[in-house]
Amino acid sequence: MPAVPSQHRSFDRADQRALRSVALQFFVNGALFASFLPRLPEIRDRVGISVAGIGLLMSLAGLASLAGSAVAGPAIARYGTRWVMLGAGTAVSLCLPLVGVATTPAVLLVGLVGMLTFDVLVDIAMNMQGSWLSARRHAPVMNRLHGLWSLGTVVGGLLSARLAAAGVSLPAHLIVAAAVLFAVLLVVSRGVLRVDEHRQPVGAPETGGGQRPRRRVGVLPLFLLAGLFAVAVESTSIEWSAFRFTDDFGDSAGSAALGYVAVTGGMTVGRFGGDWVAFRLGVRRLGHLATLLAGVGLLAASLSPNRIVSLVGFVVAGLGIATMLPVLYDDAAKHRGRPGAGLGALTAGLRAASLTVPFIVGSLAASSLPVGSAVALVTLPSVGGFALVRLQLEREQRR
Repeated sequence: MPAVPSQHRSFDRADQRALRSVALQFFVNGALFASFLPRLPEIRDRVGISVAGIGLLMSLAGLASLAGSAVAGPAIARYGTRWVMLGAGTAVSLCLPLVGVATTPAVLLVGLVGMLTFDVLVDIAMNMQGSWLSARRHAPVMNRLHGLWSLGTVVGGLLSARLAAAGVSLPAHLIVAAAVLFAVLLVVSRGVLRVDEHRQPVGAPETGGGQRPRRRVGVLPLFLLAGLFAVAVESTSIEWSAFRFTDDFGDSAGSAALGYVAVTGGMTVGRFGGDWVAFRLGVRRLGHLATLLAGVGLLAASLSPNRIVSLVGFVVAGLGIATMLPVLYDDAAKHRGRPGAGLGALTAGLRAASLTVPFIVGSLAASSLPVGSAVALVTLPSVGGFALVRLQLEREQRR
């Protein structure tokens, strides 16, 4: 029986259960990685390597995880998002304890490579399900789903810090975390959509013979570039906000933490409120507003000589940055052609930026430039690049 286009379906109880299951997966996925990141110093000491060594291993693992972006499309086309989410999530839960028990760099690298590679598959599958459910619901939900991921990182990080302070051993902590992840996966797999949506985006015409239009071939590089620019803006704003206040304004570590709180707080508010704004303004106008807020906010945050103006700038930038990635994930999930191809290209851009951007910003900040200038040199052109790529993607969608 041919698939029924999602625009002709009502949002029934099964869809509501699926949305709750996907929301739970987003939250747990964020909590999972926040559970071990605060304990990286302990992992470093257990393995017996330097800070530079742990950084190198994380970079190598991130580079290897690009393979996940390449195999995501074929895997989803063959097995479907539900089984990919369950299988790849199970692999992540098996690799997590390996990170906790590792006593050599080689074992730690194997654990990190496995976690990051299979997490790419989970990431793509859960975003595809979220996008389909958003279309069935006729109301956006992607921003809130990504807001739950952000909330999961906060809860997971706080819980990890509390367990470390209580003296819970690293292996015990990560083994229990892996068991909880696997249990949640079993619950999630029972609730998510069992049959993948039709490949066509909502409202799009069918293409004869199952062939993609030739004019769509150039869309995948656009998703890759958009992901690269978006992460360049987001990661730089988050990771270097505190340095802006310690190095440029001479603030204490405690005061400088307000920079981090400002940008992440703005992002949290933006993600939970983004769907409301999208429903009233439309996704396209929301994208333009988000880009404007990110650009203006980062201009003030990185270049203003006044710390209060800089702090407010980070809040405004966070509000704009918040919806950049969720909207991209939704667009990539609706890409016509092989399932997961759009999201595979997008995540490849995300991972590439995560590998290269911190080194670029660090190198600029290590020179004679102030941290704010280094942040501006990376983020402001990236905001402009993101805006141009988004405009081209919108032209492709209107065709």
